[in-house]
Amino acid sequence: MCAGSPPGVDLREASVTVQRPGTIGAGRVRPERAQLVFDFAEGDRTQVDLLGGKGANLAEMTKLGLPVPPGFTVTTEACRYYLERGEEPQSLRVQITMALRRLENDLGRRLGDVVDPLLVSVRSGAKHSMPGMMETVLNVGLNDYSVKGLAEAAQDERFAWDSYRRLIQMFGRTVLDIPAERFEHELDATKARAGVATDVEIPVSALVELVEEFKNIVQDATGREFPQDPREQLDLAMRAVFNSWNTDRARLYRRRERIQHDLGTAVNICAMVFGNLGETSGTGVCFTRDPASGQPGVYGDYLSNAQGEDVVAGIRNTLTLEDFAALDPASHAELTRIMRRLETHYRDLCDIEFTVERGKLWMLQTRVGKRTAAAAFRIATQLVDERLITRDEALARVTGHQLAQLMFPQFDVDAERVLLTRGMAASPGAAVGKVVFDSATAVAWAARGEPVVLVRRETNPDDLEGMIAATGVLTSRGGKTSHAAVVARGMGRTCVCGAEEIEVDAAGRTLSVNGTQVAEGEVLSIDGSTGEVFAGELPVVASPVVVYLEQGLDAALAVADEQTGELVRSVDRLLRHADQARVLRVRANADTAEDATRARDMGAEGIGLCRTEHMFLGERRVLIERLILADGPGARDAALAELLPLQRADFVALLEAMDGLPTTIRLLDPPLHEFLPDRTELAVRVAVAQATGRGDEPGVAADVTLLSAVDRLHESNPMLGLRGVRLGLSVPGLFAMQVRAIAEAAAERAAAGGRPLVEIMVPLVGSVMELHLIRDEMDGVLAEVAAAAGGAPHIPIGTMIELPRAALTARRIAEAAEFFSFGTNDLTQTTWGFSRDDVEASIFATYLDKGVFTVSPFESLDRDGVGALIRMAVQAGREVRPDIKLGICGEHGGDPESVHFFHDAGLDYVSCSAFRVPVARLEAGRAALASDTAGGRL
Repeated sequence: MCAGSPPGVDLREASVTVQRPGTIGAGRVRPERAQLVFDFAEGDRTQVDLLGGKGANLAEMTKLGLPVPPGFTVTTEACRYYLERGEEPQSLRVQITMALRRLENDLGRRLGDVVDPLLVSVRSGAKHSMPGMMETVLNVGLNDYSVKGLAEAAQDERFAWDSYRRLIQMFGRTVLDIPAERFEHELDATKARAGVATDVEIPVSALVELVEEFKNIVQDATGREFPQDPREQLDLAMRAVFNSWNTDRARLYRRRERIQHDLGTAVNICAMVFGNLGETSGTGVCFTRDPASGQPGVYGDYLSNAQGEDVVAGIRNTLTLEDFAALDPASHAELTRIMRRLETHYRDLCDIEFTVERGKLWMLQTRVGKRTAAAAFRIATQLVDERLITRDEALARVTGHQLAQLMFPQFDVDAERVLLTRGMAASPGAAVGKVVFDSATAVAWAARGEPVVLVRRETNPDDLEGMIAATGVLTSRGGKTSHAAVVARGMGRTCVCGAEEIEVDAAGRTLSVNGTQVAEGEVLSIDGSTGEVFAGELPVVASPVVVYLEQGLDAALAVADEQTGELVRSVDRLLRHADQARVLRVRANADTAEDATRARDMGAEGIGLCRTEHMFLGERRVLIERLILADGPGARDAALAELLPLQRADFVALLEAMDGLPTTIRLLDPPLHEFLPDRTELAVRVAVAQATGRGDEPGVAADVTLLSAVDRLHESNPMLGLRGVRLGLSVPGLFAMQVRAIAEAAAERAAAGGRPLVEIMVPLVGSVMELHLIRDEMDGVLAEVAAAAGGAPHIPIGTMIELPRAALTARRIAEAAEFFSFGTNDLTQTTWGFSRDDVEASIFATYLDKGVFTVSPFESLDRDGVGALIRMAVQAGREVRPDIKLGICGEHGGDPESVHFFHDAGLDYVSCSAFRVPVARLEAGRAALASDTAGGRL
């Protein structure tokens, strides 16, 4: 079973690259000529691509002269070769033999010898830490003969047989795919027969019998005896580690962490040191600082008379490092010195594994430790204050993802809870409210002060008002980039999507899940960080970081305890440093004065996208409906005249909220069907009325006329139909009305002493001629308003680049556009040929599993495709108009990885939801520092 390449292996980029010390990625040669095995003394921590994280750090500790058991590393190149071809390179066996003989000669022992045998561990070690995802085998080299030699050399028969049973158990599970339960059942039965509670109490005689039972399990499960040849054990264990790279759990972990599938893992083969040699031996894991809180001081666990896997397996309660100090003061003191040395060397929190063998300390691993978001910010600023890192380095140590985690409210972890189901964690945060099943009810109940959770099978644009009113959104369908998820994240609204166990009965006003029914008005609590749905009300703890962002540092510190205060100060320091370092400006997507005010509180430097279609939902929708369905110039002019003062008031309030900051207003860009009645519902209503003899009633006659118009305007694919600039060219006066409202609002604000900086954006332009035609009309309106007002502020006119053709013809479009704003949501849809809402549920899971995506292109920008179009348009636009302003207003503007791309591409600003503004600010600063290191922007 170990010889073949496992199913599902992605081999598209698995070719072998020679990577020797100091020449990583230097070229490709035949694998027989490549160095595929490195002694620990040969490498260092810079070779993480080749040696994996564990191997590179073992080499680094060896280089530092720390007590590391000797060994060698099989490179990631060997793994990739094996996974592609199903067999190792021919030279690998020879190189392992040479490294093994060097190890044997250095230690004066031979692998699996019958007298004082050398035993080795075989451990995985990928470039990126993947805790618990891949395999380890300890005590390789033991067999029916060497176990006796080990007992004699150690003068401890029990230790030797305990080590042998551990090898068979671990080898059987990891290498031979025997269910772990079979071994655990027999181990429990042995303890019961011996009348003991723990593994360490099993007597020698029982361990000898247990080894035989374990060997019988191997024979029964595989049809062959447990391998007695030590080299065969080593080779099979190495293959098992290679194969573990592509287990389901490893692939799932990499998808979640956005780790490439084609990296492969290194294999570290290390001389065994034994923590199970009695009470003067043991094993432990420690951190140089608390990885949960970031508090200074050493933290860790120790287990006496145990091997490394016992600590994480939880077979016995561990001791603290203070307990370890009492048991073995000398080893503890040495460990403390080494921990300080490693933290100083790595200049960061270190995660360390160690073993004590009869009073001798051995270092088995170190790495820069994983930490919580709060710990990341605290540790970064602590290290600055300790003069270990610079402020620039501190900023590089935290991420926008971590800042976002600190901004979401959380449920009180100590509260009692009743879990109903789990869905997809679509938008983090904690929300509690009464269940409602439609948008109108959500708005009405929220207006009277009742928090609500909007529950739908899936949401659509008509639900926007309800989503705004609700504290959280729960759907039984959809994924992380569904409408509900994207809109909720944009608003900073908690959302759980795709909770498939929930049956939503919107007509009956109930939901059912696993036998429990929840009626409208009953309370649910949803956790958008975990996807959990709870019955009843859970208490919510507000985020002190959000208090800081919205109200300032003093307000946050006034309600914070000492630990929280340190966190808020750390966030403040790093965010202010990011603002100083960044080149990209950060704007917000905001449609109302209230949204704009919150965006300014979050640090937005303008509005990059005001979606005017959101101003015509609810009661105003009928006005747009009248305009679209107008049967002549008179009716159309009347509808426009009714809309004009409403729009002007909207823009006056918006410009007042953003006074002195640029405000980009996009002209109407809805798919037309969003402003028309539902075709099916209208047809049913007409048919029922006619069938019941009510066809001559005035209301029915109006419905018949309306149905005829809806049929005339019906589109099979409205997202690619009559919308954007096409709507402006097709409905006379529509865009002119909006431009007039904007210009009059700007003139009114200027007359009142304000400083309006408004920009008008024409959506969905695919041809420069479309923009010329609209500009002719717009320029005339702007001139009229300026003349009437005795002068008016200059209003730049630009366009949204959201179609591939617009990007490809950007040189011509720049002749008529004073700015570009890349609408990456639609640009992604039109470049890929995806309808986001349709393909997410049908193919995205398959694409992620097969490695077509590592992350949805709607979450993080597709740099190779959509990114190439953006770069092309940036270059072409600047060639024609050197002073052209370039921005991005899709939700990618708040995605940390995408922000780095936009910086490198040379954009002037990113725009995102108000909630994501601090994230974009932080990442823009990090991008500037990374760009300075890498050589600058486009």
